[in-house]
Amino acid sequence: MIEHNDQNNQLPKELKSVFRELEIVKHLRKASITKKFGFTTSYLFQLVFCLIFHHKSWFTLLNSKKGDRYPAKDSVYRFLNHSKFAWRRFLTYLSVHAIQKVEQLTDTKRPKVFIIDDSMFDRNRSKKVELFARCMDHSSLTKRFYKGFRMLTLGWSDGFTFMPLDFTLLSSKKAQINGISENIDKRSSGYKRRVEALESAPTVIPGMLERALQAGVSADYVLLDTWFTQQPLIQSIVELGLDVIGMVKATNQRYLVNNKKLSLKELYKVAAPVSGKKGIMRSIQITMANGVQVKVVFIQNRNKKSEWLAILSTDCTLSEQEIVRIYGMRWDIEVFFKTTKSLLRLQKEFQGMSYDLLISHTTIVFSRYIVLSWQNRCHNDQRILGGIFYELCDEVNELDWAVALQQLIELLEDALKKTNKTIQKIIKSQLQQWIDGLPNYIKAYLSISVCEV
Repeated sequence: MIEHNDQNNQLPKELKSVFRELEIVKHLRKASITKKFGFTTSYLFQLVFCLIFHHKSWFTLLNSKKGDRYPAKDSVYRFLNHSKFAWRRFLTYLSVHAIQKVEQLTDTKRPKVFIIDDSMFDRNRSKKVELFARCMDHSSLTKRFYKGFRMLTLGWSDGFTFMPLDFTLLSSKKAQINGISENIDKRSSGYKRRVEALESAPTVIPGMLERALQAGVSADYVLLDTWFTQQPLIQSIVELGLDVIGMVKATNQRYLVNNKKLSLKELYKVAAPVSGKKGIMRSIQITMANGVQVKVVFIQNRNKKSEWLAILSTDCTLSEQEIVRIYGMRWDIEVFFKTTKSLLRLQKEFQGMSYDLLISHTTIVFSRYIVLSWQNRCHNDQRILGGIFYELCDEVNELDWAVALQQLIELLEDALKKTNKTIQKIIKSQLQQWIDGLPNYIKAYLSISVCEV
């Protein structure tokens, strides 16, 4: 773990190189996440960042035998509860830096997309959490309600690597259980995010996209789920210069065909059949009620083949297959939600009543995902993110045995020097065969080869 008596050598080798490459400490300073005295914010950030890779919570770490080597509980909680830290700015700097590196490895002809979706941020056992509300889980078949927030997330993907760019923990004005704390400074970043939490998702989304574009992130399309593919939001996104591809559900929305307003079901009947394209049933190019030209593709529902699904695109030049293929990239954000909740302990690792703590810890979890995504892209192999997560855990936990293994090799080499040449040759040969048979990740720790002696 990271010890306070050596703040300049805090991270294991694998994580240290990524922190340096992604310039994480520099981004913390640029976002004004600094302190005038006490433990540095970079030290506290790295301490919280590494907890998950050690399979330890902050509580179990403080109660361990080495608990006196680390900051007191209040030091970390003051860091996480600070309302003036610009965590959104930090996440933007970090993700943009990582995306720029990824784009160097991506074909310029490959489409890049923004993906927007929301997910449950569950705090059912809480009573006094600031701003939490009664929310409906629209992904549940039973339409159950839960206490907490809706985590509205903006991400970027090139079809291979997903990077989270921005998020908002949305509360509700109508179903709000607790309000904004009266002690918060209204000039702070924390207060601005609290006010934003009371806005609706369609109101917040254009601002998220605009910030991403101003930061220098480029994308060809914005991918939306059925809950967000609504005409007012589509028009707002198109006005930003971006095209939208989203799944549409049968609602009261109307589409103009030959000066007639048709529902989605009526639109399916008048759409032209598409032959020779598996899974694609019909398509039609029409105008929405707000005047935006769109192309609607009807595809077969895999789960219920007697039904169809509709995908809308504001880029009418795309073929039906290309619209379906690009929309498939939206699955990246579902993998992201699953990974952060199952592996990276989103909403579980720290429990607090402050909205600032929720924002800061969620940002750190997103930073972990960015590190894993970058590592995955660098290795350019078939390992899933979960596999890389456990490999990083092994990297952190097995540093002690790695040092011991290196020392053992050095002891054997010293012993060989005291024997005659015949025995040296036999033992060296056997030892070299043993080293050659080791997995690559173990060989990486052995900086000295037996043949070099």
